[in-house]
Amino acid sequence: MPGAEVRRRPRQHGRVPQPLQPFLHDLVGQVAAPTQVWSRTDGQVVPRPDGAADVSGLVHADVVLLSGIEVSVEGDAGVPVAHRSLPDGREVFTALLRRLDAEHADTGDPRVRLDRTRDVQPGRVAEELVVSSTLDVGLRVAVEVALVPSGTAMGAVRQSGPVAPVEIAGTAEGTVTWSAEGIEVALAALGATIVERGARVVLRWELDLPARGAVGVGWSVDLDEPEPFVVAAPPEAYAEVALTGPDLDPRLAPWLARSVADLASLRLALPSAPGDVFYAAGAPWYFTLFGRDSLWAARLTLPLGLDVARGTLRTLARLQGRRDDPRTGEQPGKIPHELRREDLQLGGMTLPPLYYGTVDATPLWVCLLHDAWRAGIDEADVAELLPALEAALGWLTAQTEAPGAEGFLRYVSAGSQGLANQGWKDSGDAVRSTDGAYAAGAIALCEVQGYAYEAALSGAALLEGFDRPGAEALRAWAEELAERFRRTFWCDPSGSAEEAYPALALDGQGRRVDSLTSNVGHLVGTGLLNLEEEWQVARLVTSPALDSGLGLRTMATTDVPYAPLSYHCGSVWPHDTAIVVDGLVRAGLGEAAEPLVQGLLAASVAFDQRLPELWSGEGAPVPYPAACRPQAWSAAAAVVVARRAGVFGAEPA
Repeated sequence: MPGAEVRRRPRQHGRVPQPLQPFLHDLVGQVAAPTQVWSRTDGQVVPRPDGAADVSGLVHADVVLLSGIEVSVEGDAGVPVAHRSLPDGREVFTALLRRLDAEHADTGDPRVRLDRTRDVQPGRVAEELVVSSTLDVGLRVAVEVALVPSGTAMGAVRQSGPVAPVEIAGTAEGTVTWSAEGIEVALAALGATIVERGARVVLRWELDLPARGAVGVGWSVDLDEPEPFVVAAPPEAYAEVALTGPDLDPRLAPWLARSVADLASLRLALPSAPGDVFYAAGAPWYFTLFGRDSLWAARLTLPLGLDVARGTLRTLARLQGRRDDPRTGEQPGKIPHELRREDLQLGGMTLPPLYYGTVDATPLWVCLLHDAWRAGIDEADVAELLPALEAALGWLTAQTEAPGAEGFLRYVSAGSQGLANQGWKDSGDAVRSTDGAYAAGAIALCEVQGYAYEAALSGAALLEGFDRPGAEALRAWAEELAERFRRTFWCDPSGSAEEAYPALALDGQGRRVDSLTSNVGHLVGTGLLNLEEEWQVARLVTSPALDSGLGLRTMATTDVPYAPLSYHCGSVWPHDTAIVVDGLVRAGLGEAAEPLVQGLLAASVAFDQRLPELWSGEGAPVPYPAACRPQAWSAAAAVVVARRAGVFGAEPA
């Protein structure tokens, strides 16, 4: 633009470049919690030439144990031509070995090929390699698999730190072993010659490939963790969902099937309670228990069954805060944010292994308990959790009475020892005004007040249903919160009621953070808004400024900070859209949700039925290149849409 100031980044002389999180949008991921494998679409895992850690490879319980997996035949990786996913979760990679067919090199006829089938199970990875030929003569071929053992923690991977080397314990009778972060690794390759070449372990087979025949070999890795921090949950037992009917959208069935399979692959438990299942938040970055994420995923997937809701509630109740600890954010009654193997170093921030920096997990825990109770969870299970319920409600009401809270549920930035923002939009730049200014002080997010209101009423119903005192006081507290919210949060820039909207937040000075965001949609169905206000929010979330056509933007295009590939200021998160759809349905405004439903269905096709964590808000299927997939609450979006379509019976009241 003529006359505009041009800003140039100064050159860095002698400075260490800032670490960049690896991208994974073009990788193939196979997940069987707590194990996962990420590779290129040709099946290869190629170490970075600069020696930095990458997400590609074999990952188990937040540790990369193989950072290189390269297959070749006679020194040739072949020409990749196909990749397909099998219904049982295996992946097949096909390459043509044209160099082995010199006679037909001048034609396009493929005569020799390699099919590589990878199977990932909890604690085990196996590959079958089959070389086949339609030549009229036999060949002598050498098949090699070059592996790079490592022991790199996921925190280092996210910052492109160096690959952590490991010491190979030796090769004997076709096996290789090493250990890292308390995980024992045993590599086996029947019939192979095993040699070490620098940092690589090379498996080699000399094979006779018959004329018009095939020959196969295989290798496997078994993982044992004597003292794990998470374990694989028992296999899922979801009933098969019948998807029939003339009015059912044909896009729904394949999307729901893939999503249910992805949810099954994310099932985890703690070793102290292996029967209490929860969903890992997402692969590969958040492959563990997350309070907010696991709660929302369990809540949105209640139509699939009650075991995950029960397990999530019980697991988080065991970890519920008992004392005040500023370092971890723990407070009595507070539900934690995340559980890790060890401290997570991320940029200039350090998160402890058990971290409580979340303002919304505690009310969401109460809401899930209530919804699971209404859905038919055993009353004995609810009764067992009543002390945790009372502690959570005590934390909730105490927060609004704290100095400076002014009657709202708030959080304060934890600085270098924790997350700057502690709602679901927890990136450092997520809470900004329409002019781009950053919010400061003790922040009260709009949707969190909705969660708090709903939790108070849900808690009151539970207390009353189990003959516990305190229900009326909670209802009175909730009504005061609603009136306070109505007086304080609503923005009306033009003086027109039709253009009014709830602010994203209040800052520490009580000023409105006046950007228009998807957060307002989370208020619908909580009860905090009256019917007229819910209709107004329904109009906002389906307006062109927020509805991208492929889901709900996190920030309106009319706000200065809007950027379509910003993590929280313009991108689309499918769980965010699904929560709003679910809220509209619960509020009796199901018809208003139709544009958002159609956007999710279109996105399911665009992203091959596996919705990633997020994507661009520009209205085209442009991936956010570091997004998790599968992501539990993204997969749960399919269940929300299926429930609205009547797949699981009547829509929720």
